[in-house]
Amino acid sequence: MNLVVEGMTCGHCVRTVTQAIQALDPHAQVDVDLGSGVVKIEGLLAVEQAVEAIQRQGYVIAAVLPSEAGTPAAPAAASSCCGGCHS
Repeated sequence: MNLVVEGMTCGHCVRTVTQAIQALDPHAQVDVDLGSGVVKIEGLLAVEQAVEAIQRQGYVIAAVLPSEAGTPAAPAAASSCCGGCHS
């Protein structure tokens, strides 16, 4: 599945989203593209489970894309850090 996630800005965000998904499916493959905001997940999770896990971390799911849709043309993520890298 491909999810468009708003609010991801840095490596800390990538780790947070990845860990949220892998807490539910340890074998899930998670690929986060900060530039497009797309999180590609390959695993056994239902879309609803993945959306809920990411939202619990404070991120907004802007769209759920079909897996074959690939990466949408989206504005680049903000260049500022979420602050998690420096805590």
